Amino acid sequence: MSMDPAALADRLGRWSAGRGPLYLLLAARLRRLIDEGELAPGTALPPDRTLAAALTVARGTVVAAYEELRREGRIRRRQGSGTRVAGPVRPGPRESTGAPVFLHLLEPRDDVVLLACAAPDAPPPALPAAYERALARLREVTGDIGYHPLGHVRLRRAVAEHYARRGVPTEPDQVLVTNGGQQALALLARAFVGPGGTALVEAPTYPGALEAFREQAAAVRTLPVGLDGFGRAVRDRGRRPDLAYVAATHHNPTGAVLPPLVRRRLAAAAEAAGVPLVDDEVLAHLAFPGRDTPPPLAAYGRTVISVGSLSKSVWGGLRVGWIRAPRPVVDRLGRLRAVHDLGGNVAAQLAAAELLPRVESLCADGAADRRARHDHLRTELARRLPDWQAPPVPGGQTLWVRLPHGDGDSFAQTALRHGVAVLPGSGLDASGGSREFVRIHFLADHATLTTAAERLARAWRAYEGGEPDRDTPPSRALAV
Repeated sequence: MSMDPAALADRLGRWSAGRGPLYLLLAARLRRLIDEGELAPGTALPPDRTLAAALTVARGTVVAAYEELRREGRIRRRQGSGTRVAGPVRPGPRESTGAPVFLHLLEPRDDVVLLACAAPDAPPPALPAAYERALARLREVTGDIGYHPLGHVRLRRAVAEHYARRGVPTEPDQVLVTNGGQQALALLARAFVGPGGTALVEAPTYPGALEAFREQAAAVRTLPVGLDGFGRAVRDRGRRPDLAYVAATHHNPTGAVLPPLVRRRLAAAAEAAGVPLVDDEVLAHLAFPGRDTPPPLAAYGRTVISVGSLSKSVWGGLRVGWIRAPRPVVDRLGRLRAVHDLGGNVAAQLAAAELLPRVESLCADGAADRRARHDHLRTELARRLPDWQAPPVPGGQTLWVRLPHGDGDSFAQTALRHGVAVLPGSGLDASGGSREFVRIHFLADHATLTTAAERLARAWRAYEGGEPDRDTPPSRALAV
């Protein structure tokens, strides 16, 4: 398949109608066409000069846009073979859907062990019980049409009490309920980081956050994990970011936990500079036994914005998340949300309100099992792949594994051909680094993790032996 420059220009539409650098606006529009399946995997894109002429822009604009998409893994650029949308469609019934290319990570082939997307693989018994209590409450509802753009008051109150128990006094009107943590990040990106704006993130970081910022055609700047150098970055008036994003507790993907002193410094620097600081707390409750974690980042600063969700602590199918923020921020986000979404599922919110007072104990109940799975996977990797570096983590769900040589992108493709999906590090690093890393979760049962380690070892032998690089959808993109 080859895309005619004029036809692509038509599909791009009014791509330049926005604020910010042209290359970011062009990359954002191309990204959407790729993710929505309008540019199919394997499609040959026009050469730089040809597309630039069709769009009447400088060649450098196209080159820079293509480079953004190449770093994200959405396109491939090879000398002699041009530029193509990453990964031709695999044969089989799943490919007839025209779904975005990242969905092969969420819905893999039946024979693939999925270690790229981390989430509990079954709802706990407490969830059906919570729904039963929620449905009983629904039977009593009168005088309520069911639209709650800011979230059902019962859940907003439960979230406020959840933070108060953790040392962060919170009122219900400081809480906005969302359809999961990803919607929360998308709303924050839309509110604070428009086209041409700048988001400051860790490198590496959660790829869903990068997707949210890039969807707004924003530039992304990076600092090391823990945001070392944050004070200088937010004081630089010429390059001050519009928003900063951090995962202070059980960082995705490294598992790091920021100490209290660093939290205090980050919160103080952000407040002094007037930069919104977003703390992703989705993994905060997943500590291993005997591992204490500091108070939330919001305990150290009045302006810190917290994002939470039950997708990791309970189940990914419970699409309930929230934003805790100062009241004016919640009001602003509520107006933005109402434009696209008049409210979430009330039954799910009532069930979440039943669960939230118990979420710490639910996570504690499963902590020993999570640590056992973590230890088992590390043991299997050490036995079969002794040259790999897989440091232990104090909690969370993933290992950040350094390969002894090569790069995670090409190895992830080899691994997928051997029946195991892992996430290459480049998709989590906006700086273009982390190419020697892969992210692997340890939530599967012991037998599955053993199988995965066996397949990874076979894949590594094939990779080292120079197995031919057959085109396969890369294991990048919106992983969780």
